[in-house]
Amino acid sequence: MTVDAELAERVRDELMGEAGLAEKAMFGGLAFLLDGNMAVGITSTGELMVRVGADGEGEALADPHARPFDMTGRPMKGWILVGRAGIETEAALNAWVRQGVEFARGLPAKR
Repeated sequence: MTVDAELAERVRDELMGEAGLAEKAMFGGLAFLLDGNMAVGITSTGELMVRVGADGEGEALADPHARPFDMTGRPMKGWILVGRAGIETEAALNAWVRQGVEFARGLPAKR
């Protein structure tokens, strides 16, 4: 698994202090889970996966750097990918990570 180490560290910094945080190799990249629910991840191509939920997908996809998360020819509902240009600044990365955290925190914890 090859993941952008700098981006992984930036995401870790954004998630610092979050209860129930875990990292797991997934989708050929790195996933960040909160109480067992994936919030965000990093693909092997350096894009940020964000779990926005079905209700947040339309608004998220209005961003010019976002696109549907599609691994199999069928987009995964409630998930988007954000290209590198969309996460260059700390403020931009923070906004996307917070969306993923907010969605994951609204789910029941997995044990």
